[in-house]
Amino acid sequence: MKKRVLVGVSGGVDSAVTIYLLQKAGYEVVGLYLKMHREVPHEENIAKIEKIATLFNFEYHIEDISETFEKKVFNYFIESYKNGLTPNPCAVCNKEIKFGEFLPFLEKYGADYLATGHYVKTDGEFLYKAKDRVKDQSYFMFGIKKEVLKKTIFPLGDYKKEEIKELAKEIGLEEFASARESQDICFIPTNYIDVLSSHFNTNLKGKVINSRREVIGVHKGYMHYTIGQRKGFTLFKSHKPQYVIGIDSEKNSLIVGDKQQLEKRVIFLKQVNLFIDKKEFDCEIKVRYRTDAIKGKVKIEKGSKAVLFLDKPAVGVAKGQGAVFYQGDKLLGGGWIRGAKR
Repeated sequence: MKKRVLVGVSGGVDSAVTIYLLQKAGYEVVGLYLKMHREVPHEENIAKIEKIATLFNFEYHIEDISETFEKKVFNYFIESYKNGLTPNPCAVCNKEIKFGEFLPFLEKYGADYLATGHYVKTDGEFLYKAKDRVKDQSYFMFGIKKEVLKKTIFPLGDYKKEEIKELAKEIGLEEFASARESQDICFIPTNYIDVLSSHFNTNLKGKVINSRREVIGVHKGYMHYTIGQRKGFTLFKSHKPQYVIGIDSEKNSLIVGDKQQLEKRVIFLKQVNLFIDKKEFDCEIKVRYRTDAIKGKVKIEKGSKAVLFLDKPAVGVAKGQGAVFYQGDKLLGGGWIRGAKR
């Protein structure tokens, strides 16, 4: 009897090819489209899924979890910026929605496994970086519960994106292969400031201060900035390049300094999730998605907290981002940055 796989479908090329690869491997496929956010063009997406379902002859279902998504992901995103943090909604969505709220639907639709079009690998015990290092999504999956991995399949982990597009053309999915890439954050149709502006006045001018608490300029509203940014604010007189090194949301102030002040060697984490059972270990650490990993040591503390000691300084460490631990390609875990020091 064929094993039954519940596939998260979006109407995009990745989930479409995921279905093809699973069927080719001998699985019975059932699609599931989650309505997560009201700003997403659901009817357009469902029309695309209908085309894929007709081509590959599989059933699919639609579930509306928009209230849960708003509470667990969207509101988190909004509140993070309000509090001067740099959020990572994709990591939260993976933990809470795609590998959280998705799970009860396995039983509802009689599936043995769940599958998605993420670019990542798993052996049922650990996650690993994908073959496509540019598209690799393992960084955003550090918060997933380890027990979920036993029920999860990622068919795209051994492919590069261009290979997926070429395969799509070969199997009758030309229009999907040539479609425009989706946004990194599904509920942001233009830019994040437009989303925030519908909830707050993001253009409240404020002070730019240095590390000595001297006012040296003005900015257009603290939500426009993130740690490491060096443009978009006005200084009263000529200075050597100044970078945002802190955000005071309560006082609507930016703290700026030179590039050296951005460098951090010690990072403090909360809500740490591990796939290994160790209290202290050496590894490579990524403090942002598009940065290289840095070798360092992780020391786990009580209350799901940790302290990271980096072999060399990281630049642009932002509260609210994820710090993720690797051993080569293997994902060991990660946590949320709550502070850092030099």
